[in-house]
Amino acid sequence: MKKKSWITVAAAGVISLVLSVNAFAGYVFWEPLTYFNSETWHKADGYSNGGMFNCTWRANNAGFTNDGKLKLGLTSSAYNRFDCGEYQSKYTYGYGLYEVSMKPAKNTGIVSSFFTYTGPSYGTQWDEIDIEFLGKDTTKVQFNYFTNGVGGHEKVVNLGFDASTGFHTYAFDWQPGYIKWYVDGVLKHTATTNIPSTPGKIMMNIWNGTGVDAWLGSYNGANPLYAEYDWLKYTSN
Repeated sequence: MKKKSWITVAAAGVISLVLSVNAFAGYVFWEPLTYFNSETWHKADGYSNGGMFNCTWRANNAGFTNDGKLKLGLTSSAYNRFDCGEYQSKYTYGYGLYEVSMKPAKNTGIVSSFFTYTGPSYGTQWDEIDIEFLGKDTTKVQFNYFTNGVGGHEKVVNLGFDASTGFHTYAFDWQPGYIKWYVDGVLKHTATTNIPSTPGKIMMNIWNGTGVDAWLGSYNGANPLYAEYDWLKYTSN
């Protein structure tokens, strides 16, 4: 993974955005995820994606811990009714390096994720790049992408550790001719065909599935469950 020099810009002791200009990087967006910055982030609230998503997004399910981490929750307000959390950027980002330090939740039937997304609801084609943890086995991570709604590029990688027990850095380098996925700085997978090109929002979420037991395993109703995110970083071309 290429490292690029960057300059920290701080305001009132809180770092929310880092800009860097050099021969290689246009800028760096650094987010420590210590508090809710409503100027750059949105909490999904009051609706459901439907289909395989067996929960409703609730703003209260996206909060922050006392030690400064984003905490997305999967909870239940009544029998067989579930709420989940999603945190998404207000702006879109294109080619570049996307990094996150996170700890997914562990339980059958659920997903914890970090990804970029854009689609018809934003007036574009459906382009997406995924890092997904299936809670049924958090010793593995799944990489995937969609270009104009065409997916089928799933790649499951053995991590050699249980991701749910601690924070690790996961990343993808998205370029016009390839996507490269990394774990703790080590290249794990490369895709080179039908690469997406539309800038998308940076998203993180946790959710429980329905009707996709062959993929996620059967959700057993266990709650509350939490995925935590320590920081994220985007380095443009």
